[in-house]
Amino acid sequence: MQWIDSLGSSLYLLGALVSAAAALWIARSGAEERSDRWAGVVALALTANWCVAAASFAQDSVVVSVTEIAKNLAWIFVLFRLFANDGRDESLKLVRPAVIAVALVELSQLVLVAVQQRYALSGESTQTIFETSSILRALTAVSALVLLHNLYVGAAASSRRLLRWNAAAMVGMWAFALNFHTLSYLTGSPVAELVAMRGLAAAIIAVAFAVGFNASAAGLEFSPSRTVAFRSLSLLVIGAYFALMLGLANSFDVLDGDIRALTPVGLIIAAGALALIWLPSERMRGWLRVTAVKHLFKHRYDYRNEWIRFTNTVGRTGFDESSLQERTIKAMADITDSPSGLLLLPDDHGGLTLGASWQWPSIDVPAAAMSAELTSIMEHEALILDFDEVRGGKEHCGELVHVPDWLRGELGAWAAVPLLHFDRLVGVIVLSRPLIERDLDWEDFDLLSIVGRQIASYLAEQSGQVALSEASRFDEFNRRMAFVMHDIKNLSSQMSLLLRNAEKHADKPEFRKDMLVTLKNSADKLNLLLARLGRYGAASNEQLETLNVAEIAHTVARRFEDVHPVILARAETAEVIGHREALEQALVHLVQNAIDASEGHSPVAIESFSDGVCGQIAVVDQGKGMSPAFMRTGLFKPFVSSKDGGFGIGAYEARETIRAMGGRLDVESREGLGTRFSISLPLKSAQAIYARPGTQIKETA
Repeated sequence: MQWIDSLGSSLYLLGALVSAAAALWIARSGAEERSDRWAGVVALALTANWCVAAASFAQDSVVVSVTEIAKNLAWIFVLFRLFANDGRDESLKLVRPAVIAVALVELSQLVLVAVQQRYALSGESTQTIFETSSILRALTAVSALVLLHNLYVGAAASSRRLLRWNAAAMVGMWAFALNFHTLSYLTGSPVAELVAMRGLAAAIIAVAFAVGFNASAAGLEFSPSRTVAFRSLSLLVIGAYFALMLGLANSFDVLDGDIRALTPVGLIIAAGALALIWLPSERMRGWLRVTAVKHLFKHRYDYRNEWIRFTNTVGRTGFDESSLQERTIKAMADITDSPSGLLLLPDDHGGLTLGASWQWPSIDVPAAAMSAELTSIMEHEALILDFDEVRGGKEHCGELVHVPDWLRGELGAWAAVPLLHFDRLVGVIVLSRPLIERDLDWEDFDLLSIVGRQIASYLAEQSGQVALSEASRFDEFNRRMAFVMHDIKNLSSQMSLLLRNAEKHADKPEFRKDMLVTLKNSADKLNLLLARLGRYGAASNEQLETLNVAEIAHTVARRFEDVHPVILARAETAEVIGHREALEQALVHLVQNAIDASEGHSPVAIESFSDGVCGQIAVVDQGKGMSPAFMRTGLFKPFVSSKDGGFGIGAYEARETIRAMGGRLDVESREGLGTRFSISLPLKSAQAIYARPGTQIKETA
């Protein structure tokens, strides 16, 4: 116990120095308009005097007892003067009797000291005086705390800002005194550790009280950083955990024999194992973070740190080779502590399809991920979908009926944030539920909305760069084609001239006949090639004709019968409107792609049928399949090819050819399962709906 006494003396001296310094600072630099200024100076000076006495004499000596009584009376008077700072001088008449009663209770300690010294009591009488003193001191502390409560609750808002530091310091002082004297009464003697800590408590209280006399004290607030708060709370939880383990270990003292020896050891092993599993967990850290933010800060987010992290994540180009789409998902998910997310991007029909996924492999996203109606609502209303509200039936803008079933049924889906660029929807990010569940609030909605707009600008910028690059490459392609077309045109003219000369000057009939056939076929092929090269963008001016999809499918299947197994799995007659040569060319390209993607002699199937509005031709293979990312960014992009030496314009040309006929080309694919391309062309019976003004349809037998 000697080291506790030495520590206590040192802390009392510290309390004396800090209290004296605080009194001197208030006397020289404290707010002069405060009516309790000099009362505070006297109270701090008497506190320093008591700390010196406690460091110099025994705790039960007369000097320590008398200086403590003087110190407490001074602080009671400071409490009385605090009521005047609120401008409630009239109310002092009501408070004065209560303060006098508290002071009389404290003065009764002098009677107990005098009795102890006058009669030199010992044994039970001394214990009785000690217990009486502890009860009276606890009563004084309770009364002071009640007065402080009434002072702060009844003060105006401006006065509360002025009194907060002084009131907080005095609450700490009287609360410590209440606990100290209560424990002393219950244990029958002062607790040595708490006796040693009284000097440190006096120093802390003196600093806080002096801060309250600063001219700008009304604007001072305790604002720890979020890192400090999180780590402090972590240390508090860890400390409480080990304190509990220590208490449990000590509680086994009631056991006897070998069980008593083995139980603490087993408990320590179990506690260590539990700590290794529990303390490093993401869920535990998430709970600590949410708790710290909820109780220590006005705002949920540290906006400066969040924005720095967001910018670094989006702008990072590390070794993981993650795409911009994946980085944008991660940047938004990090803000809400979501472990995964999806990016949905616009498709060709006004809805949304999967653009990218980040750490969410288990979710199954359909090809049509979100309808055009829901995207329109999210675009015009800037609506952030809270899926817990959706599942609870709460509606804001008529969106409930349009929320897809796959998102309703996925309980891990938490929120969908629209990405708006100049009020135009460029995508939607779906966030998964955080490990520590909580409800979305106004601060989440505000921050996610702003971050969504920033992400939209990044995606729009990338799209603009891609479009500019494609335009540049198209320009180069067009220049090359101009030279090619010029050379072919010259060659065609020369061959046509040769054909005319041969018709006039050939002598031998056999030679003339063979030459005419050869030259005529060559000229026809070259002219056909020229027509095809010059037809891009002009298909709408050609005359449409009625076609039978079953006949087209049969013709193309027959062309590949000696190359690869191509089966006509379904051949239903349906008359559509379109261009035979262009349709056959697009279908041949799709079948050839399916053959290239198939392994060995895996058959490729062609189906033709009608859905009542359109005639359908589908090409189905069981090949390698394509990833969602490639279908979005590479399949229909010019100059992007998965084949060695491929020019990368075939799929784009096939889609544009079908579109020029008023049709549509859709694709569904799963990696490892295969791919299905579907050509849809309007039925002849529906030509009134699909036909554009001025379009003529040629009847064919």
